[in-house]
Amino acid sequence: MSGAHYAIRLTTWRADAPALQAVRRAVFIDEQRVPENLEWDAADARCVHALAEDDDARAIGCARLLPDGHIGRVAVLAAWRGRGVGATLLLRLIDVARAHGHLRVMLNAQLHAMAFYARYGFVAEGAPFDEAGIAHQVMARVLR
Repeated sequence: MSGAHYAIRLTTWRADAPALQAVRRAVFIDEQRVPENLEWDAADARCVHALAEDDDARAIGCARLLPDGHIGRVAVLAAWRGRGVGATLLLRLIDVARAHGHLRVMLNAQLHAMAFYARYGFVAEGAPFDEAGIAHQVMARVLR
């Protein structure tokens, strides 16, 4: 990791699939052992993606906003965690959702990440559930 700074930009799957895939593969498939067939879906082509890059334009984090207002696939490489990358990705997609007219945003939080999302106004809804062998909780935030 050469630089300590990063930038977030909005993109599409068509424009940046290799960079988005690299982050998600490292975090979800390699680190969290999510089966590869569950990680990739047709929704990526319809999403607005946020891509975090270091000073050398290397992908270090990503997230996506589905057309229905769901935020998902929030992933930050281990070496970059705790530096605000995840929060910046999340806040950028909340702004995009608001600009698109959504009244609320939702996400499926891994249970260990619920406190992170709660800091940004997300509230748990319903009961926890299993997704890809990992316990998750639906969380939502009303946009004003």
